[in-house]
Amino acid sequence: MELSFTKNDLLRYVYKEITNSEKGAIEAALATDWNLNEQYEDILHAYKELPKATFSPSTQCISNILKYSAQSTVQV
Repeated sequence: MELSFTKNDLLRYVYKEITNSEKGAIEAALATDWNLNEQYEDILHAYKELPKATFSPSTQCISNILKYSAQSTVQV
């Protein structure tokens, strides 16, 4: 029985959001299905082109959090 995988399955594979059994099945399918492999390569290329997002709060935001924390501490 041949399994068919969707682009969503390939996307989950790229982001490592699949089970071990799915991983084995997808890798086996990629080795034999050239159309699926082409779709995978396209998705992988797009994934690598995405900028790696980094988030850092502003100084004002950190200051507000620290101020709130100092005001809400329990005095014993």
